[in-house]
Amino acid sequence: MGGGPGPHIAPSIVAEDSARPSPFPTNKIDDDHFVERDGVIFAGAHFIIDFWGAMHLNDLALMERTLRECAEKSGATLLHIHLHHFEPAGGISGVAVLAESHISVHTWPEREFAAFDIFMCGDTRPEEGLEVLKRVFVPRKMDIFEKRRGRISNENLP
Repeated sequence: MGGGPGPHIAPSIVAEDSARPSPFPTNKIDDDHFVERDGVIFAGAHFIIDFWGAMHLNDLALMERTLRECAEKSGATLLHIHLHHFEPAGGISGVAVLAESHISVHTWPEREFAAFDIFMCGDTRPEEGLEVLKRVFVPRKMDIFEKRRGRISNENLP
């Protein structure tokens, strides 16, 4: 009994409409900041990074300087940094918002563990940001996964 219909939820699969233009660009890279590397067109590189045995994971000022350096070395445009410090020794969570996407961080200093994401599109070098993180936080062990987001295969092209 209530006041009208519930929220509208769009279907996750939409029938193809031949009258609509294709959502996939041609091989030409336009101003949408998709990139082409090794013959593959995609939105951007997303690094999922786990550091174990890392140092300085509760230093808020160092974390901010490091995220700024990551953006700079990667050739990204920093828009804003927001960090939250769980005092006194509970770690840091936050994000550097970039014109090209983001760098995020969550740390557990009591376990010497940090989880970082670096996702960047356009003409950036996210691997350079990864090198900055490794140099500053000196992990004993790293798990790094790279995903090319928004990958367009040849089968999708018109």
